Amino acid sequence: MPTTLGVIAGGGTFPHTVAQTAHARGFRVVGVGFPSDTRPDFPSQCDAFSWLKLGQLGRLIDFFRSQHVTQVVMAGPINKPRALDLRPDWRAARILFSLAAKGDDAVLRAATAELEREGMTVVGAHEFTPDLTAPAGVLTRRAPSSREQEDIRLGWTLASALGSFDIGQCLVIKDGIVLAVEAIEGTDAAIARGGQLGGAGSVVIKRSKPGQDSRLDLPAVGLNTLRGMVAVGASCLAIEAGRCLFFDRAETLDFANTHDIAIVGHMDDGGTITGP
Repeated sequence: MPTTLGVIAGGGTFPHTVAQTAHARGFRVVGVGFPSDTRPDFPSQCDAFSWLKLGQLGRLIDFFRSQHVTQVVMAGPINKPRALDLRPDWRAARILFSLAAKGDDAVLRAATAELEREGMTVVGAHEFTPDLTAPAGVLTRRAPSSREQEDIRLGWTLASALGSFDIGQCLVIKDGIVLAVEAIEGTDAAIARGGQLGGAGSVVIKRSKPGQDSRLDLPAVGLNTLRGMVAVGASCLAIEAGRCLFFDRAETLDFANTHDIAIVGHMDDGGTITGP
């Protein structure tokens, strides 16, 4: 009997990719999704599926148990502002009331603990799509300028410090001045706000939070990220090599090269960024 993988599907195509890879590896795939975020064609990728409302943790667990799910992945983003309107069932409410802080990591860790108490192992979605993680080094034709490198170094440290408070993943900086830090509005809105404040030439940093559980949430960039940068004149994107998902990589890099944007997979080595 095949192992049954439960997919908690957010937005975009990432849940589709995970489900297709899992099927190719011999898994049976059971999915849950949310009408506010999940693509309507995702159920076709699953052997069994249920639509839920945000906050229905008890119903999610009951459905997965009925389908004999033993492993669970979380794939795809949830719109954070809409998540403020969630109506938690008693199981979710009990978790939320027990948390002193309700940042992304705290909530996801608590939900994961609840799933694992039911005998389900939570695994990283990136384990089913290893080719999506960002490589190290300069990924575009243009390497960051010396000014952009200075902003990357400063922004990298600041993003780590802010991430320790369970906020961030994205920071926009120019000439050593922080223009925006991602909060509940999400990366695209943070880039738009930072770019509007700083004008052309801002640098976008995207990295994981210190101690962030890679099974639950990894930073992600893609073509929409670059489109947002072009709209406000941002000139450079630094992403965390090995811990950031890079969607539509070939198309995104072509787009970046067309618009003279530098993209670099950065690491915590403190070294100088060099070209390919």
